[in-house]
Amino acid sequence: MMTDIELDKRVERAVENFMAGYGCCQSVVAAFADLYGLDDTLAKKIAAGFGGGVGRMRMMCGAVSGIVMLVGLDCGQTEGSDREGKSACYKVVQDLLAKSKEENGSVICAEILGLKGYEKANSSYVASARTAEYYKTRPCAAKVESAARIFANYLKAK
Repeated sequence: MMTDIELDKRVERAVENFMAGYGCCQSVVAAFADLYGLDDTLAKKIAAGFGGGVGRMRMMCGAVSGIVMLVGLDCGQTEGSDREGKSACYKVVQDLLAKSKEENGSVICAEILGLKGYEKANSSYVASARTAEYYKTRPCAAKVESAARIFANYLKAK
């Protein structure tokens, strides 16, 4: 059982990861990965492709993808025939993503960023430069914090 202070530090670590240039998913997953025997480097590698709404395609928010990955680490089933375990994991995912949607208005990267159809369709695979302007115009650090806090609160309630 972790204390509120320990959980708050993990939320802060997620935001620090993002501000250091890591993607939203990497930032969230790496902040909690050690709880599941995953080292920082491997956590960041596994989560790397989920940034920018999965490969910068602006689909599901990377921070939200981080929640999904962490739920899998926490309660994912390991036997293919374990429908009950799979269903239990899906329930946790749906509950936490509903919280994220309630807090952030959407779980879709493009919607969170306010992108329109043309902008989404013409999204490049090239990662944005992390400049002061980038951080000023993007809500991503707040979404990383929200996702990390949602997962921390889930752990606290267990």
